[in-house]
Amino acid sequence: MKLRFIIAIVSIVLFTNCKQNKPLKNLPVFEHDIASGPTPWTSAVFELEETDFTFAIISDLTGGEREGVHSTAISQLNRLDPTFVISVGDLIDGGTEDTVQLATEWDSFDARTAKLTMPFFYLGGNHDLSNPVMRAFWEQRFGRRYYHFVYEDVLFLMMDSEDYEEQRMKQIYEARAKALKIISGEVEGVYEETEYYTMKERKVGGMSNDQLDYFRDALERYPNVKWTFVLMHKPLWKREDDKGLGKLENLLANRAYTVINGHEHSYSHRTRNKRDYMILGTTGGSQNPTDIMAFDHVSLVRMAKKPIITHLKMSGILDETGKLPGNNSALVN
Repeated sequence: MKLRFIIAIVSIVLFTNCKQNKPLKNLPVFEHDIASGPTPWTSAVFELEETDFTFAIISDLTGGEREGVHSTAISQLNRLDPTFVISVGDLIDGGTEDTVQLATEWDSFDARTAKLTMPFFYLGGNHDLSNPVMRAFWEQRFGRRYYHFVYEDVLFLMMDSEDYEEQRMKQIYEARAKALKIISGEVEGVYEETEYYTMKERKVGGMSNDQLDYFRDALERYPNVKWTFVLMHKPLWKREDDKGLGKLENLLANRAYTVINGHEHSYSHRTRNKRDYMILGTTGGSQNPTDIMAFDHVSLVRMAKKPIITHLKMSGILDETGKLPGNNSALVN
């Protein structure tokens, strides 16, 4: 009897020690280089993951945002439950130097985005960074306009495609304002004959040498990550001069990477440098009704050995009743 009691005690002790010594699941690895001040993300707290993880991407909201689509996307993303959500820019209507108006627009966007149950990463587009005042407003509110982070051995390069010298930014802003007056009928003229229409920055953006140097350093710091994602608003890779993506693409040549941008409000995919380059559609932005690739969607990226990317049309993401969360009629089928 005494022997059985001793054996029982030893078994309990061994079981307890094994349980206590069992290694706990490691927290997700999230690295960045922002030491202080505001950050262009809403939270650095992530759910525990398995060996792979999934993140989501939303695209353009503006150029005539259709009411309720973005809010519906927030509800749908909470159901899909990715680890985090990334934007490719154009989050507010912008295009103003009125800081009160800018605060109102950003407050509205942030209030909707705050309903996400996972972290959200900001990235600016031309509507968000139209002029030097908006650039300064962004930096005060969100910090860096371009930045990088690493999550679970995957490197994310978050680029600013409106990265112009201040004088050039003012020229673009003023030319855009004149073109918009023509489009609205406020003044006579032909949009296709405006100065703004002929500017290459309108379509493909631009980046500074400082930004290139910043990302060169990031790539040198993380030479052996599993994958690299390059995200931007305008397709810098379509610009062929020194303000385009060419030099950065050369630095990326020996690693696995994917490039994703927005701006065109129409989905497309192509292979460039033997890599995937994707232009996303919209998540509430204006659409060309004759363009069959102009649809609202969210993109899910499951990061296993390599990314598995799925684009989900919002019109097909339904709740348990078979309806769109929020029952939004603005979504295009």
